[in-house]
Amino acid sequence: MNGAQDLGGMMGFGPVAGEPEGEVFHADWEKRALALTIASGALGEWNIDMSRHARETLHPTDYLASSYYEVWIKGLEKLLVARGLVTSEEIAASSVLHAPRPTSPPLAAADVAPALAKGTPCDRPPQAPARFKVGEAVRTLNVNPSGHTRLPRYARGKRGRIERVHGVFIFPDANAHGLGPSAQWLYLVCFPASELWGREGDPDLDVSIDAWESYLEDAAG
Repeated sequence: MNGAQDLGGMMGFGPVAGEPEGEVFHADWEKRALALTIASGALGEWNIDMSRHARETLHPTDYLASSYYEVWIKGLEKLLVARGLVTSEEIAASSVLHAPRPTSPPLAAADVAPALAKGTPCDRPPQAPARFKVGEAVRTLNVNPSGHTRLPRYARGKRGRIERVHGVFIFPDANAHGLGPSAQWLYLVCFPASELWGREGDPDLDVSIDAWESYLEDAAG
């Protein structure tokens, strides 16, 4: 969806301020925000793409006024309410007001590191040959989906070239809405800056994005 989270290529937000290497959290509550997100995700009530979509559906004013982990917590609250694990009244009261709904067993603290190291494989065996090959010219679709997508606005309707064929992976646009993996071929597509930004683009700059097959069409088409 075209939300406040899709800032690539937009102007007027000022320079990106770098932070010291190794500085992960700015306050103790941010550590708790990360821990709550991981623990809640381990309940199996949603997947990572649903979690991303919950954050990007925050109102743009709210999203842009929130810090990184504030966005995480607000997205988590939306997921918890949607799945019936808490109510809006409980969040407002910061207290349990109803008997909890049964879920999968929670993730124990000792199991967090092994679970994160293991990850969740998102690659799948191919069911058909890849449509495109390295070096082939392609064009991204010019679309404005109302749901989740990983195709940024600045790269829509643009000509690029296949730089790498990654393999077959879960399609986030479907997975975020509970429609299953819908796995597709995933490509690394390279665009010259002039294609993305026009004649003011740096002639020595290329930008590469990961793009699922359904985002792409033959450049000659």
